[in-house]
Formats: sequence, C-alpha cells, structure tokens
Amino acid sequence: MSMDSQTPILEVRDLKMHFPVKEGVFMRTGKYNKAVDGVSLSLRPGETLGLVGESGCGKSTLGRCIARLYQPSSGQILFQGQDISTWSRKQLMPVRRDIQMIFQDPMESLNSRHTVGDIIEEPLLVQKMGDGPWRKRRVLALLDLVGLPARSVTRYPFEFSGGQRQRIGIARAIALNPRLIICDEPVSALDVSIQSQILNLLIDLQKELKLSYLFIAHDLAVVKHISDRIAIMYLGKIAEIGPGEAVYGAPNHPYTQSLISAIPVPDPHHRSSRVVLSGDVPSPIDPPPGCSFHTRCPRATDICREQTPQLEVHGAGAAQTTAACHHI
Repeated sequence: MSMDSQTPILEVRDLKMHFPVKEGVFMRTGKYNKAVDGVSLSLRPGETLGLVGESGCGKSTLGRCIARLYQPSSGQILFQGQDISTWSRKQLMPVRRDIQMIFQDPMESLNSRHTVGDIIEEPLLVQKMGDGPWRKRRVLALLDLVGLPARSVTRYPFEFSGGQRQRIGIARAIALNPRLIICDEPVSALDVSIQSQILNLLIDLQKELKLSYLFIAHDLAVVKHISDRIAIMYLGKIAEIGPGEAVYGAPNHPYTQSLISAIPVPDPHHRSSRVVLSGDVPSPIDPPPGCSFHTRCPRATDICREQTPQLEVHGAGAAQTTAACHHI
C-alpha cells in the first residue's frame, strides 16, 4: 500500500491495556492494572515520535501493544490503514515484516546460545525469505550497515560490548526492511559515551531506509536529539503532545513543565527554575479520580479532582501543542 508523507503510517485510537490483578485465596480478578488507559496518537511515514514519561507510566506497555506482543483490552491500532488490534497470530505474520522492535537490554533480548549470524538470520528464516546463500549475504550486509565487522557472524553476544550488542539488535530489527520500528529505551542501558553513537546510527538508518520510529525513553535530552514530535505520558494517559521545539520551548502541561525543568543545563552560571513535584506517582491499579495528575499538581483545584481533562489544542503555529489540563 502506497502512502504519502501526510497519511499516518500508524494511528492509535483510545487504546487500553488493563492487566487483571488476582486477589484472595481463590486468586479471583478483583482489580485491574490500567497500564495504558485510553491513548490516542499518530505517526507519519519517516517521522520519529518520542514517547516520554516516568518509570511505570505505561510507555513500554504501549509500545508492546502496538507491536502486538500484547493483546490490548480495547481500542484500535491502525497500521497503514488496517486495524490490527484484534488480528490473530496467523494474520499478523505478514505485518511482522513491517513492525519491529529494538529492546532496552540487548543482552536480555539476544539469545546467548546463538551466534550473531544465527540471530540476525532468524527473522529471514521465520518469514521464509530467500535461500541459504542469499540469507548469508544479507546478514553480512546488515552487519556492515550497523558498523560491525564480517567476522562477527561466528561470535556470540557475550563477546561484545553493550553498544556492539545493541548494534546486533538493530541489525536484527532492520533485517526484514520494516516500515516502523518501536525503540523501547534503546540507549538507557548504555554508557553515555556510547549513547550518541547509537542515536546517530538510528538517525542515519532512518534516512537511508525511510524508517518511522516510535522512540520510547525517560531521558528528555535523548528524546530531544532524535524526535520530530514528543508525547508526554503520565499514568497510562497522554498529558501533552506536539512538535519537539514547542514541547521543550513552551510546555503547557504542568507535568511537562516539571520534566523540562529537570533537564541539566551545562552552564555553571545558569540559575535553575526547577519545578519540583510533591508526592509519588499513584498506583495504576487504583488511579485517582478526575485528572490523574492532580495529586501532585501545584495548580490542582476542585474541577481537577472531579473531571478528567480532554486533550485540547493550545498555542498557535510552531508553538502549538495538544494538552490535557483544565487550567491552560
């Protein structure tokens, strides 16, 4: 299916992922962990959407739902115009070529008993692409593309550094020429000196292979470097979404403002205007009524405790973002 640059390659509509919580002697489902609780977003071809939030906000769960590693509780996942949210494993097989994931910890996501060559070749075997000699050539080409020597094919993951292992994971992710890659905190487990190398590799591959990225991270500085648009997530919901420059330069939601204020500035003369939040993140099993952020928000009033705010457009032009807050 051909798509122009304005038609979303991915649309998520009111997506929910509620995990049952077993309680009591008979382990009956009494409550639900509302990890993702009504998320809507879109992603255009060739675009990078950064997804940011504190640990436990549901961003990785959202990514796994989109990749259909989880069966969502409700909502729609439209990939290239087709709703894949309820597709069976057999129906999803051809879609797997176009949606791939890069995981946070390359050591955990790579099979330590397989050689690098076997790891990268596996998706080609599962999708029954080419013959043996073609697949071997393809593996060597992929290794070269991610900056690893050809001799890596006979070695095992434990013989590589963390950055090199993530390059192996990236090679596996691009093996099938996907359209969309979900990057689940791909640099958070790496040394700072290696992070920029991996980010630059992802940027180069995006340009060369015309990839779209959903880039999940908790580090706003990292997300700013790679993202065209940024979505801020809090307790299973989107708090604010907009162009990167607008979200960083003029954030509207108080939660976004707090996250932006926490980014270190490499200037000893800069006086920080840090917005410090009180309290802890509520449990997604028993979220507060109304706005889920009201228990920590300095602007909270009675309406915040009673009514859930909807995402609304704020600002104009390049400074326009969409935020869910009663007091903007």
